[in-house]
Amino acid sequence: MTLKKDTSTVVSIDAKPYAFSFPLKHTALLVIDMQRDFLLAKGFGEIQGGNLADVQASIGPTKKLLEASRRAGLTIVHTREGHVPDLSDCPSSKLVRQAAAPDNTQHKLTIGERGELGRLLVRGEYGHDIIDELRPLPGEVVIDKPGKGTFWNTTILHKLKARAITHLIVSGVTTECCFATSIREANDRGFECCGIEEATSGYNDNSFKCATLDMIHWSQGLFGFIASLQPLLDALEPLGNARGSSASTPPQTPPDFDGDLSITGLQKAYKKGLSPVTLAETLYSKIEAYKKVDPAVWIHLESKENVLEAAKALAAKYSNRSALPPLFGVPFSVKDSIDVAGLPTTTACPPLAHIPSASAVVYDKVIAEGALFIGKTNLDQLATGLTGCRSPYGITHSVFNKDYISGGSSSGNAVSVGANLVSFSLATDTAGSGRVPAGFNGVVGYKPTRGLISFRGVTPACLSLDCIAITAKNVSDARTVWQLTEGYDEEDSYAKPEIAYERHVNSIGPQARSFKFSIPPAEALDICSHVHRRLFNETVKRLQSLGGTLTPINWTPFQKGGELLYDGTFVSERLASLPDGWFAKNRMHLHPVIVELMDRVVARNSSAIDAYRDLQAKALYTRQADKVFSQSAVGTDVLVVPTAPNHWRIDEVLEDPIKKNSILGEFTHCGNVLDLCGVAVPAGTYPLAELAGTKEEGVLPFSVTFLGGSRMDASVLEIARRFEESFAPLS
Repeated sequence: MTLKKDTSTVVSIDAKPYAFSFPLKHTALLVIDMQRDFLLAKGFGEIQGGNLADVQASIGPTKKLLEASRRAGLTIVHTREGHVPDLSDCPSSKLVRQAAAPDNTQHKLTIGERGELGRLLVRGEYGHDIIDELRPLPGEVVIDKPGKGTFWNTTILHKLKARAITHLIVSGVTTECCFATSIREANDRGFECCGIEEATSGYNDNSFKCATLDMIHWSQGLFGFIASLQPLLDALEPLGNARGSSASTPPQTPPDFDGDLSITGLQKAYKKGLSPVTLAETLYSKIEAYKKVDPAVWIHLESKENVLEAAKALAAKYSNRSALPPLFGVPFSVKDSIDVAGLPTTTACPPLAHIPSASAVVYDKVIAEGALFIGKTNLDQLATGLTGCRSPYGITHSVFNKDYISGGSSSGNAVSVGANLVSFSLATDTAGSGRVPAGFNGVVGYKPTRGLISFRGVTPACLSLDCIAITAKNVSDARTVWQLTEGYDEEDSYAKPEIAYERHVNSIGPQARSFKFSIPPAEALDICSHVHRRLFNETVKRLQSLGGTLTPINWTPFQKGGELLYDGTFVSERLASLPDGWFAKNRMHLHPVIVELMDRVVARNSSAIDAYRDLQAKALYTRQADKVFSQSAVGTDVLVVPTAPNHWRIDEVLEDPIKKNSILGEFTHCGNVLDLCGVAVPAGTYPLAELAGTKEEGVLPFSVTFLGGSRMDASVLEIARRFEESFAPLS
């Protein structure tokens, strides 16, 4: 049975001890350890004396389940048990216990020793990989785990939360070991789990399978649910049909591009046969037309011929439309402070331009996932500014009105997405650069926790505060790009390790929909224009209607942390990011406002004592902010602020560029100083006449930013997604 709830499909099937209901968008299929070492002859399982006939019985049902789940659009996660080649992650007890058992006659080889399928349970070996029948498709998550449980010493909790997963359908081997252990681990972390009886088996099903499954659902479902395969297949079948079959070959007459540049929209279109060549042809007509509207968007635009060749190469490489990488044919732009091999990186400052021989790590990652590079976008010079009015390559304007600023420094990024020229853009954020322009162009601007995406290959503004930002059409697209680009880079000195403490998931009950949110005090919001204040008040009401509880907080660390950025010595790092003596030699080539700012920095004559005091203050305010987001009765889940207090005309900013710029950062400056994550989300529009006090026609966008503590990205993005979804009409 299926039904609609909060615009998300909820599926319900018969199960033990009672019906299992799961929201499709928030459910993942977890396929446990379907590896050659466990399922094939001469593998680790058979060497241990396991009955291969028993364990292989799960292959066929798991394949049916996997195919149905893919058609229905479920998130798919595979696991593989195994160890790094030097066995440094393998406890001695696991290594020798069974082999050391008295009177052992079967356990002739131990983990790491060489068998006929390669070294046993060692990553990278033939036996360690998943069997051919269940091979993961591009975009599906593969978790390498060193133990029997899936959650120990892996990133799976983060991967599931980042995809807003709350429910798990579980299959795989072996029932009595890794399958059961993983369900219990997931249960402890708050997930609702349902094991599928036919899609799991072990080496001695007669003795263990029934008892193991009974223990999972006993006591009113203490650890989870157990269901049969066929009812689940029956429930998923119409969902797969509704999404259309993903044929392996495109139709004879490929469809036209319908104009939907969202990542999810393009994924569906390509599976139905859309050619990336068709998209590129259509896109370049639009890009050429938009040059007449705003000629300052691009610093480098790839030639149409180059993009068509890249599109043809993608189509040839990925001829199977059911196995496309997640960003297949998805067009994107990059801020021109991010390196693309062979192209100049200007940072909107010709004297600083260079031609790199290697691309930035983040660029290479999206290219590897099939994305289509369109060009490099304009920005405030040296990535310094929030207005979009400080570039020798021209002043971009809001896609809503030619007289109003686009925001900066990632100005071209936001305009290229807002004008529907690309699907997403790779930007940077130091003081709000990835959030303010998104707000002024009606798109999403996501600043992850610093260090989650490699910053290597990017010209720094303030290296200790900089991070990659993602400009996208919606929160889900931003989340997709984040998941494909994040990862620990040991060559990035500010990178964060992959595994960190994660909070549990609230999958059911009132807690699954409720959250706590906080806002700045009234005196802080007084800086907002009257229309931004009105719309922010409406945002608060909307969040309360979504289950949010307005929670008081200590605003001081956010205010003081933001003030440190330009009132303290951190601004000196903008000069420290340049070569010695470079500013004095090149000042005549710089934008006048940039020169004035840098002169002010030099005139301060800050000392090392000043810098250390600011570092100590930063540590204090960061710790105080951590307490605000603590998992406690007094903590809050998310801090909601206006993305910008006002939206000015270009001429207004040019009259008073430094003060206006400073005001724009009132609610963004604290983000990187305090190591927060944040996402700017459209929150409606308002009549231009209401802001201008005239009879001007048209509208401008309003945006709010959701801020969370370090590494709380997944939770913040999900609250932001729910807020975004509340504006969508019910279908």
